[in-house]
Amino acid sequence: MLWANWTGASTVPSRELYPHQWSWDSAFIAIGLRHLSPLRAQLELETLLRAQWGDGRVPHIVFNDAVPLDAYFPSPDFWRSTTAGRAAGAPAAVQTSGIVQPPAHALAAWLVHRADPGLSRARSFLARLRPRLAAWHRYLLCARDAGGAGLAAVVHPWEQGMDNSPCWDAPLSRVEPADPAAYRRADLDHGAPEDRPTDLDYGRYVRLAEAYRDRRYADDEGPGAFAVEDPAFNALLIVSEYALALIERELAADESESADMAADGIESDGLAESADERRGRADALTKTLVDRLWDPRRGLFLCRDLCAPGRDGELVPERGVTGLIPLVLPGLDRDITATLVRTACGPHFGLEGPARLVPSYDLTGPAFDPRRYWRGPAWFNTNWLLEKGLRLHGDHPRADGLRDALLDAAVTSGFAEYVDPYTARGSGARGFGWTAALALDLLLDDGRSGRGGLLGEEVW
Repeated sequence: MLWANWTGASTVPSRELYPHQWSWDSAFIAIGLRHLSPLRAQLELETLLRAQWGDGRVPHIVFNDAVPLDAYFPSPDFWRSTTAGRAAGAPAAVQTSGIVQPPAHALAAWLVHRADPGLSRARSFLARLRPRLAAWHRYLLCARDAGGAGLAAVVHPWEQGMDNSPCWDAPLSRVEPADPAAYRRADLDHGAPEDRPTDLDYGRYVRLAEAYRDRRYADDEGPGAFAVEDPAFNALLIVSEYALALIERELAADESESADMAADGIESDGLAESADERRGRADALTKTLVDRLWDPRRGLFLCRDLCAPGRDGELVPERGVTGLIPLVLPGLDRDITATLVRTACGPHFGLEGPARLVPSYDLTGPAFDPRRYWRGPAWFNTNWLLEKGLRLHGDHPRADGLRDALLDAAVTSGFAEYVDPYTARGSGARGFGWTAALALDLLLDDGRSGRGGLLGEEVW
């Protein structure tokens, strides 16, 4: 499947439904590919990061010019990156979207390096990626700190990756949907309508993307109609900051990198930091995440709607799997990690209970739907992250059980995009990129010996 989805420079999530390169898909795919071909895994990340904008953002889609415009919407002519994004440094040689996705790339780069350090050093893989990863993190920590507390905010549901999660219902309710006659949903050519976001949701997605494009993808004019601090997005940023600390330690200082960054069009001021500085930032961000988003009564992290009334907006009282993902963080208080595990195993998420895999949304919630995208189905990337989090914090029996359930569901569903959390019946695309890649990772790097976790013992 990974070979079938390979384009020569990157991997598409699905040939039909998602025929371009997606940002966080490529991070997860590289993590799996490293076991088969470290070189191809390196190329996966290099191709994505070559499309990075001058302001540091990594676009959520890198378009393949060979794919017809009507094969996917929103297409390049909607985003207009080379014109609308010019002021923000969008590349002229490739067309991209103008929004981002969760920053798992430094994590992926570190794991890919570790798969074959000799090849990595021979190709200067980390040395070439480090300035781009540093610029990416700086963009999120500075330009996207809409709440002023240090966490990155997403300005579109597609940025967080869990497109139609009920966690977005309240923030999206303020958005007037675009006229459905103005666009055509290509996703419905390949996916059942009952598995996909509704037309109302899609109209709101289009309206938000249009508004961001029409203000030239500028982040200094305020967040617009949608700005949310999300637990999973920020947890992956923190993990990647730890990974970047390991990369800094591996490389040490290299005086030639400033010239390399300038040649690549990446702003270099203030990017050079020590491993200790990055670790310190990751530790501080973990504390901020707890202070801003932890809800001890509900037993998980919540999204913060920054556009809601009040100086700091308000927490969104919906239980989504995003609120469990901070389990991957090594610096969480033990009481919080224990509470997260209890929540995952309780009635809302059903791990070790009625659910075979952890659902994307509260099993008891009023908006739960076992088929509709991120409103209930179980996804392989989120469950893979939770498996790593359980293993990190020493809960090997539960991690082993989740690993086995993931592998079984991947095979029986035909490596589906997502599955019913109760039955593991597949929905969406089959032969899906990150499903295959992460199943491969679980098979070949199961972490059953040692402490495990995403980065191994060395991060702490």
